[in-house]
Amino acid sequence: MSLPTVTTTLLKEAEAPARVLCVGAGLGTGVQALWAECAALMPADTLVIGWDLPGHGASRPHDEATTVADLADAVVKGLDELADAGQIPSDVAVHYAGVSLSGAVALQLALEHADRLASSAVICSAAKIGEPQAWRERAELVEKAGTPTMVVGSAQRWFAEGFIERHPERTTGLLHTLQDADRHSYARLCEALAVFDVRDRLGELTLPVLTIHGEQDAVTPPAAGEEIAVGAPAGVVRTRALAEVAHQAPLEAPEQVASALVEAMDAAEQAMPKEEK
Repeated sequence: MSLPTVTTTLLKEAEAPARVLCVGAGLGTGVQALWAECAALMPADTLVIGWDLPGHGASRPHDEATTVADLADAVVKGLDELADAGQIPSDVAVHYAGVSLSGAVALQLALEHADRLASSAVICSAAKIGEPQAWRERAELVEKAGTPTMVVGSAQRWFAEGFIERHPERTTGLLHTLQDADRHSYARLCEALAVFDVRDRLGELTLPVLTIHGEQDAVTPPAAGEEIAVGAPAGVVRTRALAEVAHQAPLEAPEQVASALVEAMDAAEQAMPKEEK
């Protein structure tokens, strides 16, 4: 089984980067469409790098069994390659933020690669997302009929009531990414979610973690963030719930997400030992 290859995209430049923020998108979505507006709101000294899931956006398909741990390893490998190429500085704090499936990756990174990050943000995600059988059934359906079968249902789940009507230009790009996603890669990622469950490992968390959830998110409600906070050691996890937001917070509320991330990154860096800064 080979490690999936994920493609990174520069979302926001920084003339003299003081930190790097790596961001990821959820199943069926692309990092450019989801994160571009939020990334643009980051401070001038923050370099923002995005990565796409296999078979989504800029990343090539991967039709092999994979796990969330594999995706986390692929993200670390991608960051290493950027550092080796001189495209990101090697002497500044690196933070991570992911939505939904990439939010599961945020937890996996915090558990397995805490030494590589200054903080990790779990957005519209959970320590366990959905039920295994439902993910396996979705994988089977999409592999046979393609990702366009998911568009209507996803549009209903992804956005808060009235958001599509108010912001058709934002939602169209995200839904197009879903329609264009590789069916086999999508199915393999569904299977990865079917077996993802780190609830019994939350007590191992030491890296500063921020959770952001939408109050209208039926997929991963704010209770999912509270579960992470309760399961982790005291003081490790900060939680934030956003009103009138569902499952795509960086797109639905870019200003609020950017503000919460900057606050969490600042706090994490201030708490770092001087030799690590």
